Amino acid sequence: MLFWIAPYLTTLWGPFRLFSSHMMLLAAGTLTGGLIVWSFLPRLWDRLPTDRGKIFAADGGRKSVGKPTGAGLLIALLLVPVLVLFVPMSPWDAGVVGCLYLSMLFGYLDDCSNLPWSELKKGLLDLAVALAAAGFLYMGQGSQVWLPFLKHAVTVPAYYYIPCAAMLLWFTLNATNCSDGVDGLAGSLTLLSLFALAGLLYGVVGYRPIADYLLIPHNPDGARWAILLATVAGSLAGYLWHNAEPSRVLMGDAGSRLLGMLVGVAVLVAGNPFLIVVVSPVVLVNGGTGLFKLILLRGFRRLGFDVRPTHTLSAEAAESQFALVKALHSIRFPLHDHCRKNMHWSNAQVLMRFVLIQSFLTPLLFVILVKIR
Repeated sequence: MLFWIAPYLTTLWGPFRLFSSHMMLLAAGTLTGGLIVWSFLPRLWDRLPTDRGKIFAADGGRKSVGKPTGAGLLIALLLVPVLVLFVPMSPWDAGVVGCLYLSMLFGYLDDCSNLPWSELKKGLLDLAVALAAAGFLYMGQGSQVWLPFLKHAVTVPAYYYIPCAAMLLWFTLNATNCSDGVDGLAGSLTLLSLFALAGLLYGVVGYRPIADYLLIPHNPDGARWAILLATVAGSLAGYLWHNAEPSRVLMGDAGSRLLGMLVGVAVLVAGNPFLIVVVSPVVLVNGGTGLFKLILLRGFRRLGFDVRPTHTLSAEAAESQFALVKALHSIRFPLHDHCRKNMHWSNAQVLMRFVLIQSFLTPLLFVILVKIR
């Protein structure tokens, strides 16, 4: 809102012209979002449902039992006035943000449900929201993409763009959700992704001289989306202050789903779906491989293979089990559980090492992605 009314405010007092600066709005939105969430979240989290633990976690989920969960709802609600003030949005952009909030709401309802929702129900709801968001993105941003090995952008028809974009959003949403199992892990990794994407959209995709130099299609809306990403990143930092181990509050599915989908949306706005590998490599490996393992095991079960965990079988049955199934069961997913249970890493070691890996990989992968064009 401030961006649109800045010309009128400037007539009252000259310094109000700063509100027409994207850089000023980005900095102010980030700081304001962070301070509001940091300040108000502890006053509100007693109203949240409590975590019941995750039986598949490496520690059995004992440490999280009883903590307030679903803080993603509070973060999203506290962000509303900040987004209205600092982020200039078109109607199509607002539609995308509405889909983000809808994914958050589904996650929160699952968090506070006495009986957790089935995987099929959650998957179908996620897919419906992803399709809607992809449709809004197509209407607001178009369908021009830039790909490796091609120097010119390609315009993708709607009947290809929308389903493919929806699958990307569905995957990033669920991969981020699967990575949420160590205090601060999913939030810290997503924070890196959001700041990387905000910098890319503001300084590369949204800035024509650099975009032209790197042969990347210029998107004049890049700076506006950078403000949105940085503002959400600021609020996420405010949450992580209270989520650092030992955490006092958990964002639950409500937060992880919104953040995962937002990263996917930003990648689509930037115009290259392969950027998801650049900005979220650890999240994809950590959470995405778990989804891949689940799909493979269910596929093998339909083919008639015994897919029960090897340690639950008799010696004879374990010996005759399909080798690939045994290999899949030898690694725990998400990988952070494998690192804690099998490699005996502490939570602090998992967090620090995963963050360091992503911090080094993101700039390296971006250089490779750009140079192979």
